[in-house]
Amino acid sequence: MDAELDDVQKKLTTFKAQGMDFTPETRKRHAKHIQEIQRKIDLTKVKLIELAEADEHVWEQLKDGVEDIWTTLQSTLEDTIETFKEEKA
Repeated sequence: MDAELDDVQKKLTTFKAQGMDFTPETRKRHAKHIQEIQRKIDLTKVKLIELAEADEHVWEQLKDGVEDIWTTLQSTLEDTIETFKEEKA
């Protein structure tokens, strides 16, 4: 999952750079989306650490939570990229 998280981080970096081509108003919306995605990335990292340190009896519960967060992160990133795909300066 660490490699996949690195891939998400790379996509976010590319998405950030894309914002330079937007109008000022669109850049504001773009920045809000970046903050939301970064927040979800940070939350995912925290949950992965918790999962790695968890005892066996809570591991399964945490694993489900990590999978939910991961799915949300990926769909948010892809939806956001798609939303801004057509935006131009």
